[in-house]
This record gives sequence, C-alpha cells and structure tokens, in this order.
Amino acid sequence: MTFQVTVQPSGRQFTCDDGETVLSAAIRAGVGLPYGCKNGACGTCKGKLLEGSVTHKAHQEKALPVAEEEKGFSLFCCATPHSDVVIEAREVLGAGEFPIKKLPTRVGKLDKVADDVMVVSLQLPANERLQYKAGQYIEFMLKDGKRRSYSMANAPHLDEHLTVHIRHMPGGLFTDHVFNNMKERDILRFEGPLGTFFLREDSGKPIVLLASGTGFAPIKAIIEHAIHSKTERQMVLYWGGRRPKDLYMHALCEEWARTVPNFKYVPVISNAEPEDGWTGRTGFVHRAVMEDLPDLSGHQVYACGAPVMVDSAKADFTARCKLPEAEFYADSFTSEADVAADLATK
Repeated sequence: MTFQVTVQPSGRQFTCDDGETVLSAAIRAGVGLPYGCKNGACGTCKGKLLEGSVTHKAHQEKALPVAEEEKGFSLFCCATPHSDVVIEAREVLGAGEFPIKKLPTRVGKLDKVADDVMVVSLQLPANERLQYKAGQYIEFMLKDGKRRSYSMANAPHLDEHLTVHIRHMPGGLFTDHVFNNMKERDILRFEGPLGTFFLREDSGKPIVLLASGTGFAPIKAIIEHAIHSKTERQMVLYWGGRRPKDLYMHALCEEWARTVPNFKYVPVISNAEPEDGWTGRTGFVHRAVMEDLPDLSGHQVYACGAPVMVDSAKADFTARCKLPEAEFYADSFTSEADVAADLATK
C-alpha cells in the first residue's frame, strides 16, 4: 500500500510506502524537506499536517512537544502516514541535487588532534566521487545494522579525501572502536550525502557561524566553500569549548582571520582553568554572539554542536536579537546516549 504526500505551498507530490516515514519517502523522491538527525531528536524536519493522519514513532519530547502535536505539527522523520496526507513545509532548494550513494571507503589517515578528537581521512574507490554540499553529513553503516552520523569537515573542492571529526564518547560503540582499534587501511561503509545544513547562497546577508566542540566540522567545510567561491559576505565564526584544548584547530581559524577578507574569529571558553592562561572571551558561546550582535534581524545564523547550545541559541536569538526564525540553520549533534536517555524518561 502507498500513500500520496502533497507538500504545500509548493504543490510537490511524492508517494510514501506503508510503514515508511514521510521524510524517508521525500529523500527517496528527491524532494528537499529540511532535516538533520533523522531520529526524532533535533526538530529540524518539523512542519504542519494539514490533511490526513500519521503515527509518530519514538522521538524526543523537545523535538515535538505534545502541545504542538495537538496543534497539528508533525515530525516528518518519525511520521508514518495512514492515508494520503497534505503537509506544510519549507522546501530546501538544492537539497536533492546530488545522488545519495552507499559506498565503501578506506581509512587513509588517523590524526589525533586532541585528547578526545580524531580527524579521520577517508579514501574512496578510485572510480568513485562523492558530490555533496559543504555542511552535509554521511552515515557510517555498522555491522550490527546501526548507523553513526558525521559531517564532512572539508569542502567538496578539497576532495582528495573526505574528512570527519570524531569525538571520543567513552563507552560509545563506534567511538571506542575509532580510538582504540581502528587502523589505517581499514574498510568502512557509509551512505550520503545527507542533511540540509549548508550555505544558502541566494542571500547576501552577513553570516554568523556558531560552533561548539566538534560542531566545528561542518562549519569548517562551509567556511572553506565560502572562501573558494570568493563570497563577499561578512562572516564571523564563534567557536566555543570548555577548555582551550577543545578548540583543536584554533590556529587554522586564526589564519583565516588574518588572510580572508571580511572574516572574523571569536573563540570562547566556558570553563577555563588558571593553568590554561586563557585571556580571551569566556562564558557561553551563544551569549558572546548576543553581546556583540544584539540586533540579528539582518543576519543568517548557521549553528552546529551540542543540542543545548543549538536550542539556546535559536530561542535567544529569535526572542531577544530579532533574528527571523527562518534564518536560523542548525545541525544538532545528538549522540546515541542522548537519544536513549531522553526516551528512557518517557
């Protein structure tokens, strides 16, 4: 059995198989619904159900509160239709531009850039190339059927290797393997490109780039792409960490600030210790943005990192700094432990 999904206001239509989520069907059909995590955690794919009925699979309460669901909102990554449906969603131009592939890849290099951060360089087969937009991610397909998502940390034109930044989560199935057992020349499999977190190039607005921890990875790719495309838009990067060592590519950001026109870099540390000798900005990284740019009404914001940072930034920027909600683009790094903990409280 299949159901028809109609997207308003565009009028685009696609079919959804019985038991398939609206988002999965849209991706398969090349229809650019906004999305991030695909597992009910980030809320990026939320829209309105105008007609028809759906059932939501397990998801995080903050992504779709009961009160919002009662008002007709739906989380399309978790919504399976029981009838033809009409939905309201803002389509993302260019989201389905490149084919989604399943590919083998060889680990080309492992570079431990911090105590808990590994830069993994991936080498594709000689006859393959992955086309993607800077900011998108891939999903590693593990042997037990589970998947782990990581953003490409290099712009597409720098495609000799794909690189991903992996933070060690002690006890984590995949990251324990990366830090303790993975070796160069190991073979992995992944699917991609995925996600709608990439630079909207039809705008000339100044850009605020906001990252915490390894949320820097897709932000780095976006900056590299912007530099390569010779954008004249103003860009400012705010990168936050608990300690200075968490800003594991601080020197690269300083180099951009010295050499790239219209680019500014603001590192922010939240838990500096006396031995760090830190003399720069301190506190929450999104608060630094608010201090410097109290009026964001004419900006675009691209935020990536821990869910608490992304959620706080969106709430505060829109409520207190006049940022239009439609100009806040985010990729929230939700771990398997985060999802499990949230679902366990239900």
